[in-house]
Amino acid sequence: MRSKFFSLIAILAMTLMTGCASTSNKDPLEGLNRGIYKFNDVADKAVFKPVAGAYKAVAPTPVQTGINNFFGNLRTFMTTINQVLQFKFNKAAESATRFVVNSTVGIAGFIDVASKTGLPQYKEDFGQTLDYWGVGNGPYLMLPVFGPSTIRDAGGLFVDSSYLDPIAYVDNVPVRNTLYGSLFISTRASYLPGSDLLDEAALDPYTFMRDAYLQRRENQVADGVTTKSVNDFEGEDPAPTQQK
Repeated sequence: MRSKFFSLIAILAMTLMTGCASTSNKDPLEGLNRGIYKFNDVADKAVFKPVAGAYKAVAPTPVQTGINNFFGNLRTFMTTINQVLQFKFNKAAESATRFVVNSTVGIAGFIDVASKTGLPQYKEDFGQTLDYWGVGNGPYLMLPVFGPSTIRDAGGLFVDSSYLDPIAYVDNVPVRNTLYGSLFISTRASYLPGSDLLDEAALDPYTFMRDAYLQRRENQVADGVTTKSVNDFEGEDPAPTQQK
């Protein structure tokens, strides 16, 4: 627990320093990032993509849906905490209700009962919480295995996975690792069509992935409202313009 605490302090300190630093280059770590991208690409094509394809081919659709619902329900717990940290109390109440309904009536979240009742589904993470508190993106960063991120969002990922993810509190190590493995395979399977499109359409898949991630992330942290350019890493808040 003590090592986790000091790791958290170190990550947040690095995030604050790099996230608030001004730079006109959205990818100053491009050399490093491209190397990690190549590693991820090789590992994905050799291991992750075939395993995800086999899972998608073997597991019946209702099973895949149930597994996606289960992990989505756990994600709702993280979302609720981050909404509270962003003072989005009305949305946090809706997310908390969704989590309780699906965890009980929905049998641990395998059945998405909440959506059938009209409860909205939100996705918030600690990277978005840091943005709310004025921490800029920092440079773009390609993470091993996890893929596209930024310095700020990498710190957010550490906090979410170490402190806000219910799986992190499972004491049984084999069960916890099985859950993480199942989550990874399920998530990778959902991206199979997109990865094929990326390989076929992009002249430079690395650049395409980077720009697509930054634009998508901009939309997420702004709750669907464009508030900054992907080149802006200073956390400034120019006048928002509603996305069409």
